[in-house]
Amino acid sequence: MSRDLQWISAFIEAQAAELDAAQNTQLAYARDLRSYSEWLTGTGRDCAKATREDVEAYLVECNRLGLASATRARRLSAIKQLYRFLFEEGLREDNPALRIRGPGREKRLPTTLSEKEVDRLLAAARSTGRAPADRARNTCLMELLYATGMRVSELVGLPVAAARGDPRMLLVRGKGGRERLIPLTPPAREALGQWLGERDAAEEDGRLRGLPPSPFLFPSRGKGGHLTRHRFYVLIKDFALEGGVSPAKVTPHTLRHAFATHLLARGADLRAIQTLLGHADVATTEIYTHVLEERLRELVEDHHPLAVAARRNSGGSSSSEGS
Repeated sequence: MSRDLQWISAFIEAQAAELDAAQNTQLAYARDLRSYSEWLTGTGRDCAKATREDVEAYLVECNRLGLASATRARRLSAIKQLYRFLFEEGLREDNPALRIRGPGREKRLPTTLSEKEVDRLLAAARSTGRAPADRARNTCLMELLYATGMRVSELVGLPVAAARGDPRMLLVRGKGGRERLIPLTPPAREALGQWLGERDAAEEDGRLRGLPPSPFLFPSRGKGGHLTRHRFYVLIKDFALEGGVSPAKVTPHTLRHAFATHLLARGADLRAIQTLLGHADVATTEIYTHVLEERLRELVEDHHPLAVAARRNSGGSSSSEGS
């Protein structure tokens, strides 16, 4: 193994041990840093000898290859953290990437849904499914998702033990293994109780046929043992069609955005929303203030009498533009 790969491996291990970085984050760091190391090797250099000019040249090459600004920013972030680690460990005397500024990320507001659209999705979930057990599961999935704002991976992987005893709070394991408690709404608790009845009856039938019990709230015969993210993605598109909501707007993550946006619109504290969503940094949660501002602006422009009149006048006569 080359020295570069040894250093990258040590850095990834430190991230996992000290910062409890999620596995997906570790894999992303490893991919980005291997790309950087391979590029350095092609220029006859390595991480030990690379200068600020080398790092900047690598970023220029990434831009030439057409990589998105978000990808380039992520790669620079990985390189900066690697060199900071090497400096702190005494493996380098400087951090050549310290003062390099990355490309600005495009600020795209997350897509969300109105409360009426969410109501239609919930109603569709209650009526979608061939058997009562399917409808109970679909209702529970949607009620829990909207009531808690969980990530879809957190939802489908919930252990059944977390749902026993009619809980008022649900213990969720998020990114990096961090746990958080999220309160359940009465409709979510009711849906959870109904689904548990159907689930446990199916599990008992399986036990009588010699099948092992499932530890998951939403069991499946697939490899992972629980409902997959892809399967739920397909389901939520079906709910959108059934409920008359544009399927293009609806994904499991859209419901997470709706949860946060609707809480904020009704006066919830931003720090509380950060905790419920499991964001490590409140800056990530602040995007929802911009979503709310945008929706309020659209509301005024679409419905305020003066705005409506202005559109009518501008569309009625081109000569009014200079008056």
